[in-house]
Amino acid sequence: MNSNPPHNADRWGIIYCPTEGSWRTLRRWRRILAHLDLRGVPYDFVQSEGQGSVERLAAMLTQNGYRTLLVVGGDAALGDALNGIISATPAGSDYPTLGIIPNGVINDFARYWDFHPAHPEATIDALLCGRTRRVDVGEVRLTTIGGEVLHRRFLNCVNVGLAASMIKLRRRNHTFWHGLRLLRELSSAFMLLLYRPSTRMHFTIGAEHYDRRITTLCIGSCHGFGQTPSAVPYNGQLDISAVKRPTLLHALTALSLLFKRRFLSQKGISVWRTPTIEMSQIGRATVSVDGHAIHHRITRLTATIRREAIRFMIP
Repeated sequence: MNSNPPHNADRWGIIYCPTEGSWRTLRRWRRILAHLDLRGVPYDFVQSEGQGSVERLAAMLTQNGYRTLLVVGGDAALGDALNGIISATPAGSDYPTLGIIPNGVINDFARYWDFHPAHPEATIDALLCGRTRRVDVGEVRLTTIGGEVLHRRFLNCVNVGLAASMIKLRRRNHTFWHGLRLLRELSSAFMLLLYRPSTRMHFTIGAEHYDRRITTLCIGSCHGFGQTPSAVPYNGQLDISAVKRPTLLHALTALSLLFKRRFLSQKGISVWRTPTIEMSQIGRATVSVDGHAIHHRITRLTATIRREAIRFMIP
């Protein structure tokens, strides 16, 4: 990799995030490299080595002077790159421009901009048009049961409860199923839909205080994997959806509506739009940020939004 910062400013710094056990993502990566070379794109790439490495690599590329960072991966990798960029950028300086070529499982943030994993060549051609826009950056402050405070930034969403548990279980099952992704995800969803745990949550939105038993709550700057389908990632607001414990039939109906972007039409869902939410009690609910489960028990959570904080490459 070129390490001369003045030259790096004109090159794309690419982080390739392979999906374990997936030959499709490897084949897609080869197509991406071939098209980058065909279009004469100046770039250098590094490959992630598992969870945690993307954030470190994004910080390294930022420190080495790259002004355009591109993630070939999914929502979790994009969120990690965002955190790496912000941590490595000196206070008062502009962040590098961030972009994505979708190569993950859901690719929710990429799909908002009509980037699809099946068409990486079209994505590259669109990115080469050079259009960017500033997007919001969510910030979440998490307090663990031991009193440790964690800070994470996000582009898409924070999940508390069932959706976060499904993310955590899917990643845990990854070890056992060795790439049988569909079976792994279906088994995770089936087990949690049967159980549908609910937790008493205390939270504050504006001047209003709420005390409810909730199965899943989503704090979305973007579509939140279908749970906050009206969210706009550049309006300086967070969309909140909270679901009471549904019957199994209602849960299955909600799941089908999720993929149709009609999740909010289901009964038992409350919604808000706000720049901040404070949660003072979440019980034993799992928390995830941009598709990464937090492996600590969280007792308190505060989420806020920074409007149009970073440039993002758009079609």
